[in-house]
Amino acid sequence: MNAFNVEQARFNMVEQQIRTWEVLDQHVLQLLFTVKREEFVPPAYRNIAFADLEIPLSKNAAMWTPKLEARVLQELTLGKGDEVLEIGTGSGYFTALLASRAASVHSVEVDSGLATTAAARLARAGFHNVRVEPGDGARGFGDGAYDAIVLTGSTPILPERFFEQLKPRGRLFAIVGDAPAMKARLVTLAAPPSRIVSDLFETVVAPLVNAAQPTRFEF
Repeated sequence: MNAFNVEQARFNMVEQQIRTWEVLDQHVLQLLFTVKREEFVPPAYRNIAFADLEIPLSKNAAMWTPKLEARVLQELTLGKGDEVLEIGTGSGYFTALLASRAASVHSVEVDSGLATTAAARLARAGFHNVRVEPGDGARGFGDGAYDAIVLTGSTPILPERFFEQLKPRGRLFAIVGDAPAMKARLVTLAAPPSRIVSDLFETVVAPLVNAAQPTRFEF
């Protein structure tokens, strides 16, 4: 694609896919023009970098659709002082969007190859407030506390460990359930132990590797 076509495709993505999905925050919309999505897409798929499609990254991972990325970023209402934990770095693009809104992002990726590639892309794009670490974050990660936690893969149930890692008034976004009935859920930690739970919309994405499973009874 030449430069004109890239910018036209980016404009069409914002106007035709993202605005129509209730994403109206001007700061979020502007980021979609300044953080170059095509630089985070695998070369073989750059011609569909702005399409309303998941883009494959590996056997177990794919980039979210642009409208899902934008909607989740809007719902998290990140501030410049916020510290974020992302479970599932993937391509690094959503990491870059988070880092553009927050003070820092700690991103964990179970696929070490994806982690290495994403870290290189983020560094090349000038994001120095991001730490990408290989590891399994399906049940929480490390001992840090965060203002926001985002799971980019789905999970049948939400492990309690994630709530233990939220700061007061922290937000957790996850896609919860089993296909074909998954809900995009935002949980805000009010005065402990109170939680405000909002199911925002229905969608389906691949589960996290090693996602927590409910107890299943066998007869």
